[in-house]
Amino acid sequence: MTKTALITGITGQDGSYLAELLLGKGYEVIGLHRRSSTVTFERISHLADRLTLVAGDLLDEASMIRVLRDHKPSEVYNLAAQSFVQTSFAQPTLTGEVTALGVTRLLDAILLVDPSIRFYQASSSEMFGKVLEVPQSEATPFYPRSPYGVAKVYGHWMTVNYRESYGIHASSGILFNHESPRRGLEFVTRKVSFSAAAIKLGIQTNVSLGNLDAQRDWGFAADYVKAMWLMLQQDEPGDYVIATGVTNPVSELCRIAFDQVGLDWQDHVVIDERFMRPAEVDLLIGDPSKAKASLGWEPEVTFEELIRMMVDADLAALKSS
Repeated sequence: MTKTALITGITGQDGSYLAELLLGKGYEVIGLHRRSSTVTFERISHLADRLTLVAGDLLDEASMIRVLRDHKPSEVYNLAAQSFVQTSFAQPTLTGEVTALGVTRLLDAILLVDPSIRFYQASSSEMFGKVLEVPQSEATPFYPRSPYGVAKVYGHWMTVNYRESYGIHASSGILFNHESPRRGLEFVTRKVSFSAAAIKLGIQTNVSLGNLDAQRDWGFAADYVKAMWLMLQQDEPGDYVIATGVTNPVSELCRIAFDQVGLDWQDHVVIDERFMRPAEVDLLIGDPSKAKASLGWEPEVTFEELIRMMVDADLAALKSS
């Protein structure tokens, strides 16, 4: 019997990789997107004829109920969010409505329509924020340092609440930073990979960045969506840190990216105070021991391989544009 999965946020980086994974496993994939005059389907254009796209919004519970009733998914992956940390400082209320309360609306819709649906919530390492221990595991206390992080904590605990209160198979993946050539240009990894390629081709001369000392645990998005799927195949739901267990500063990201095009990053990177966060998160590094032991999950692409892959993809895209 063919399984049906609903992915919210299917037009995003993770949504596109997860859709590829599920289609490869024989799923019927339903993709939820917000109706807008500027919606971009660029990341899923190569999958368009194999997907069913439906309009809906995490701000509107009635649309969630309608989609669940019409398409009867057995699995729901909630990847939709206002997902850019810097924007959350400028739009804290919107971030809360979508990234926090949106989770409640979707869980409530599942409870009303079919509580047997298995649910995946995209939690975030930004929930750890001002970290209270290193590395961070499922037991590490949360200390979010942005409206985005606060909203993600709400969504995370609401997922736990519906699991414990109503017996829903609801799991959260506490994903550390995960990148790819499909990452949005507003994120620092893609900003750097694109800029290195553009500078190499003479399109621009430098790139402005914020805190070069901030350290992150960066992995490849296509590896991380495998963990999402594995969580919903377990007999019991749970929460899992998904990370590489290796941390690198932004300066090392710059070094590798510019090295890939034969340039010295220090000749082209400019520090700009506008890109400093009001409250900085200095060090995030995850402990993926539980995911490795319980899910059999392992990251396959190293940080250096990832950044070089992104630079090559940006070079190819710029040359063909």
